[in-house]
Amino acid sequence: MDEFKTNWTREELKAYILLYCAYANFIETKAEKEFIKTKVGEEKYRQVHKEFDHDNDYQRIQKIQHTITRYDYSKSEIDRLFENIKKMFLADGSMDILEENIYRGLQHLLK
Repeated sequence: MDEFKTNWTREELKAYILLYCAYANFIETKAEKEFIKTKVGEEKYRQVHKEFDHDNDYQRIQKIQHTITRYDYSKSEIDRLFENIKKMFLADGSMDILEENIYRGLQHLLK
């Protein structure tokens, strides 16, 4: 279980979740990349991306769940997070079926 614990800040968690969503369809578009950078900054984006690239899907979900729980996000904080997730999915113009599935899956896990 220790491998899923993080010491991320809330900003790093946001970056990681948005990256997870960007890779829902296995392609991080330029628009998605730019959206994430506007939310967390270039340096945080690069730093989190490095960790993200080394994790598999199971580790990613576990880390997200663990960190959301650690911060004890309120319903309104979760709602704001999902607003950003939806905006990120729409950054490249549309939300495809894979992105919709990730969105629903995250709602199930985090709400």
